[in-house]
Amino acid sequence: MPRRTVTMLASTLMLIALLCAGVLIPVPYAEMSPGPTVNTLGQHDGEPVLQISGHKTYPADGHLNMTTVRVTGADYRMNLVEAVYGWLAHDSKIVPHDTLYPDGKTEEQSSQENAEEFSQSQESAKVAALKELHIPVKSWVIVSTVVKGSPAEGRLHAGDVIKAVDGTAVKQPADVAKLVTKHKPGQDVVFTVVPAKDQAAAEKAHKEATGTRDVTITTRAADDGGAERAIVGISAGTDHSFPFTIDIKLADVGGPSAGLMFALGIYDKLTPGSLTGGTFVAGTGTIDDNGTVGPIGGIEMKTVGARDKGARYFLTPADNCAAAKDTPDGLTLVKVKTIGDALDALQDIRGGDVAALPKCTAKG
Repeated sequence: MPRRTVTMLASTLMLIALLCAGVLIPVPYAEMSPGPTVNTLGQHDGEPVLQISGHKTYPADGHLNMTTVRVTGADYRMNLVEAVYGWLAHDSKIVPHDTLYPDGKTEEQSSQENAEEFSQSQESAKVAALKELHIPVKSWVIVSTVVKGSPAEGRLHAGDVIKAVDGTAVKQPADVAKLVTKHKPGQDVVFTVVPAKDQAAAEKAHKEATGTRDVTITTRAADDGGAERAIVGISAGTDHSFPFTIDIKLADVGGPSAGLMFALGIYDKLTPGSLTGGTFVAGTGTIDDNGTVGPIGGIEMKTVGARDKGARYFLTPADNCAAAKDTPDGLTLVKVKTIGDALDALQDIRGGDVAALPKCTAKG
C-alpha cells in the first residue's frame, strides 16, 4: 500500500478516535444560555403575571421584562465536543460545573433553593414597590429555617413569630443573631415566640402580645470553627402583611433575579400613566425590602435574550455593569442601584432624554 494512502488512513483513523473521545469523555463544565423573558405587565400562559385586587389599578403598556438564564442540569455531564461548540457560540457561555452546582449540590437541591429565593424575591418586590408609593406594610420577624440536628430542632419551627430574645424585643432579623451570640456555647437563651401556623396567626401575633410562649434552648458552638460563637441553629427572616392582595403568577422560574422587574411592574400597575411610555424595557436584579438592587449571575446571557426579544433598554445592577461590557447591538445598558434609580431612568426613557441615562461602561 502506498505510503501516502497509509498516512491518510492513519490520519483518518486518528481523527475518528479523537472525535469519539470528544463525544464519550465528559468534561467538568456546564452551559449557560439565554432563557425566556417575560413581560411583567403582560400575560404568561394565558393569565396576567401581576394580579392585584383590593386596590385601584391602572392600564400599563410597553414592556418591563424580567429575564432568565437557561443552564444544563446538575446531573448532566457535557462532553468535549459540546464544550468546544459552546465556547465558540456567541449566545452561550461555558463555565465550570461547580460554579452552578457548588459543593456537590444536586439538581433537586438547586431547584428547591431557587424556588425559595424566587418566592422571597416576590415578597421583597411587593414591599419595595409599596414603600416607594408610601403605602404602609406591616412586618415582623419569624423563624425562617431550622437546621436539622441543631438545638432548635423540635423547639422552634419555620414561621414562628419571634417577639423577643432574653426579654429584649426583636425588631429585625439581624437582632436575633446579635442577641444569641452574646451567649457562650452551652448557655441557655430564651425565645419569646408565637407559633404561627398560618398568616392570620402571624398577623395577630404582630398586633398583640397574647399567645406568646417562652422557649429555652441551650446553645452550642458554631460548626465553622468559631468555637466561641454560640448558635441555636435557626435563621431569622421577615414576614409581611399587605393592605391588599398582590399575586405574581409565573411558573417554572427560580432564583431572586426578577425582584427589580416585579417591583417596577407592581409600581406601574398601581400608578396612572405608563412607566415605559410604550418602550420595550427589560432588566434584572435582586431587590430587598428597602428597594436596594443587587447583582445577579448570567448577565451576558440575559442581555442577549432581551435584545433578541426586541428590548431597547436594559436595567442593569451597578455591580454587574463591568461583566455586561459586551452589549448586544441596539441595546442600552442602564445602571441602577435602587428602585428609585430605575424609576428615574424610566422617566428619562419615556421623556426621550436618553443622554441623561446613567449608562454602564466597561469599567462599571
